Amino acid sequence: MDTIIDSSDKSSETDAFASDDARWAAVCARAGAADGAFFYSVRTTGVYCRPSCPSRTPRRGNVAFHASRGDAEAAGFRPCLRCRPTEAPLAERQAQAVARACRLIDAAVDNGADEPDLDTLAEAGGMSRFHFHRVFKAQTGITPKAYVNARRAGRLRQALAQAGSVTAAAYDAGFNSSGRFYAASSGVLGMTPRRYRAGGSGEAIRFAVAACSLGALLVAATGKGICAILLGDDPEPLVRDLQERFPRAKLVGAEAEFERTVAQVVALVEAPRLGLDLPLDVRGTAFQQRVWQALRQIPAGRTVSYAELAERLGMPQGARAVAGACAANPAAIAIPCHRVVRLDGALSGYRWGIERKRTLLARESLENSGSEHNRD
Repeated sequence: MDTIIDSSDKSSETDAFASDDARWAAVCARAGAADGAFFYSVRTTGVYCRPSCPSRTPRRGNVAFHASRGDAEAAGFRPCLRCRPTEAPLAERQAQAVARACRLIDAAVDNGADEPDLDTLAEAGGMSRFHFHRVFKAQTGITPKAYVNARRAGRLRQALAQAGSVTAAAYDAGFNSSGRFYAASSGVLGMTPRRYRAGGSGEAIRFAVAACSLGALLVAATGKGICAILLGDDPEPLVRDLQERFPRAKLVGAEAEFERTVAQVVALVEAPRLGLDLPLDVRGTAFQQRVWQALRQIPAGRTVSYAELAERLGMPQGARAVAGACAANPAAIAIPCHRVVRLDGALSGYRWGIERKRTLLARESLENSGSEHNRD
């Protein structure tokens, strides 16, 4: 599992804190973005700190700024024991601790051993149990337990493809009891282990293609709920896309009963405020599921930035990871990834086309203003 952490250009950071006023504002705000751009010293304590130091803000008259640690030490100041300016920045140390924990989990799962418990992972990262759990979730977007489950899921899929039997695959994947294996496998795989081993053969997926104001629309559903809503210019590429997603499933088209489901989705396209009162059966990683659930909480007529959505998920540096989960969304409109925009409000990539995104947002904005007018 890749953890995507945004980084900023250091030269632009240095420029942003070129003046003493900007540096002092960063110190008062304990701005982590300023770490590395400069250091500050406090005459009354004899120490120098990084801008994000959690210590009490000193008086401005006692503060001097330095371009580097060397400059601060040459002026006679010693490093602060709280922010530890001689070490890597806090965010970098936390990322290293999380990466170390992920390697411990990976090694345990790959060797079929029990995964390390939270106390062991926290100790390896040099943190308390509670603090490590919070840092891990902020860095990766999921809890340590969810990461373990995702790794076991990958191991299980690999084992089912290679092992001689389902039982052998269970033990190869690190499940030390059949009860534990079967309790977890359906949720992990989205189907029974034997069916997954057969490549999803026999799973029935109903689908239909319709026309809407945005072009061609394909709706597909399993017995549990809608598994795909695809948009495009022509029906044929949409059907091929569905076949590639479920290569060995039985695709059943043109059922009269299913046409009512398609009609509900078409209505959602034309009037998003109506919502979609149908169950979804969308499959993705634990992190993708978290992002998709958060997307469904954004009301029609509203937008958020990738950075804001990442902040809501408790991972302020995860904007790029959130964007990746949006791009993997299999259910257009129902999971409204079109409501996520760039930080400056500009429209960014949309897997079903920027113009469709623009049209959807304009339609929702019009609906929103109309409903507010009616309330007045």
